[in-house]
Amino acid sequence: MINERVSVSSSAKEVVDEGLRKYMLKVYNYMTGGLVLTALTVYALIATGWIANFYNITPNGADLSALGWIVLFAPLVMVFFFGHAVSRGSLLQVQTMFWIFSVLMGASIAPIMLLYTGASVTRVFLISASMFGAMSIYGYTTKRDLTGIGSFMLMGLLGLIIASIVNIFWASSGLYYAISVIGVVIFVGLTAYDVQKIRNMYVEGDEDLSGRIAISGALSLYMDFINLFLYLLRLLGDRR
Repeated sequence: MINERVSVSSSAKEVVDEGLRKYMLKVYNYMTGGLVLTALTVYALIATGWIANFYNITPNGADLSALGWIVLFAPLVMVFFFGHAVSRGSLLQVQTMFWIFSVLMGASIAPIMLLYTGASVTRVFLISASMFGAMSIYGYTTKRDLTGIGSFMLMGLLGLIIASIVNIFWASSGLYYAISVIGVVIFVGLTAYDVQKIRNMYVEGDEDLSGRIAISGALSLYMDFINLFLYLLRLLGDRR
């Protein structure tokens, strides 16, 4: 009887492990697809010159056009509706929102890519990928509960947003550097926390929602990577 129970328990664990592996692979596939779509959007806008539609070029520099302001805030607006779509929408609707979000994010960060050399963008991307990968492995394998760390990082993120808004008017180079360093620390921590949270959501989640939850998890990791990359670019990127 004991051997039968051990056998059943072992078989159940194998099923969970295999299901979790496939689930996490689905999450990372969606995230990678979103990043590829974002990169292609950036490249297309710059290569075709369409980036000018988002900026008004003047002798004193470049200002956002009306379309530019829309594109800048569109991803933020979509995030607010994404949770509702995950809980109530169809899988196709959630997928469509994710792909549209990835395109809009590419359009919103394309002007930033113009500030840095292609070589430094590539270098920083590889550094970001290495850091993201290391923290993903840690978040997936650690037995430590990262909820407390995640909560602390989310509070730090709120402070980071406030400091960034203040520095728009203050324009302090020291604060700019501090915000960039803190931003890297926050999104490194959030990467590990989000991976652990995604893993736990699978174990506790509803199978009927697994496809939509996978995309929701992919969006969290996508945002962690994008922000980590942008803050590292501010620190390590070479300006043109």
